Amino acid sequence: MAESLLSMTKPANPGPLGLAGFGLTTCVLSAINAGLLPPEAVPVVVPLAFAYGGIAQLIAGVLEFKNGNTFGMVAFTSYGLFWWWFALLIWTIGAGWMKAPPASGVAVVLMMWGVLTLLLWIVTFRTSKAVWSIFLLLWITFFLLAAGDFGYATGKLGGYFGLVTGVDALLVAFIEVLNATAGRTVVPLGKPIIQG
Repeated sequence: MAESLLSMTKPANPGPLGLAGFGLTTCVLSAINAGLLPPEAVPVVVPLAFAYGGIAQLIAGVLEFKNGNTFGMVAFTSYGLFWWWFALLIWTIGAGWMKAPPASGVAVVLMMWGVLTLLLWIVTFRTSKAVWSIFLLLWITFFLLAAGDFGYATGKLGGYFGLVTGVDALLVAFIEVLNATAGRTVVPLGKPIIQG
C-alpha cells in the first residue's frame, strides 16, 4: 500500500533548489565584482560556492535527470561544477598550492562559459520566459566579466549584471516554490517564446 502511494506521488520540482543555489551564490560574488563588497570578501564565497552554488545545483541536476529533463540536468550540473571550479581555483591559490593564473587565462574560461550559456539560452526559447531571462542576463554577464579580465572593460559592469542575474534566478525560484505550494499558478512564469 505504501509503495503504491509513493508511486502515485508527484515528484517535487528540483528546479527551484538549483536556481536558489545559483542565484544566491551569484549575488554574493557579483557584489564583490561590482565593488559593493571589498575584494577581501572573496574567501566567503568559496564555501558557499562548494556548498550551495555547487552541491545544491548538482543535486538539482541529478533529480532533473531522474525527471527526464535534459536541459535542467545539463544546466544545473554544469553551473554547479562551474562553482566548484571557481572555489577550487580560489582555494588552491589561497593555500599556495598553485600560482594565480594570468587574467587572460581566466578571461578565456569565462568567455567559454559565456559561449555555453549563449547556446543554452537559445534552447530556453522553448522554456518559460522567466528561465529565458536568466540565461540572457547570464551570457551577457560572462562576456562582460571576460572582457574585464581581457582589459577591455571594467569588471564592475559584469558584477552589476551578475547581481541582476542572481536576483532574477532567486525570484524565479521563489515563484516556482510559491506556485508549487499553492498547487496552482499564482504568478505565471511566461509562455515559451517558441511554442511547439
